[in-house]
Amino acid sequence: MTSYHGKKLTRKTEDYLEAILVISLEKGYAKTRDVASLLGVTPSSTVEMFIKLDKMGLIEYRKYEGVRLKPDGLEIARTIKFRHDTLYNFLRLIGVEEMAADHDACRMEHELAPGTIEAIDSLVAFLGKKENEGILADLKKFRQERS
Repeated sequence: MTSYHGKKLTRKTEDYLEAILVISLEKGYAKTRDVASLLGVTPSSTVEMFIKLDKMGLIEYRKYEGVRLKPDGLEIARTIKFRHDTLYNFLRLIGVEEMAADHDACRMEHELAPGTIEAIDSLVAFLGKKENEGILADLKKFRQERS
């Protein structure tokens, strides 16, 4: 369980906030069916979570219209998405297959300390520089030799 601004959030609530953000960035809005589909849950469980998040002041839920992240919810969702994207990029950088990287990033984003995420983000940025391409090529070669 993670705490943001005094609000205790479970992995599940974090996943919903992140899903709302991802869909909103893509479509400009998030509806129940879109969030349910992305998370692989039923629309009725999604509505239950929307009601809970609305009561927590993290989203504005309007039946039949969908949801909108409120400022605190948006901040939390952006934090979770940053964590996910950082971990996903790191895993892809070291050669993890796309689907596994996404799945593992989802699991790891809730567990690692903020300082660890920042360190990984710095490593990804460093290794992503043009002058460091050789390091990644050496890593790929090393992994192939070990297989």
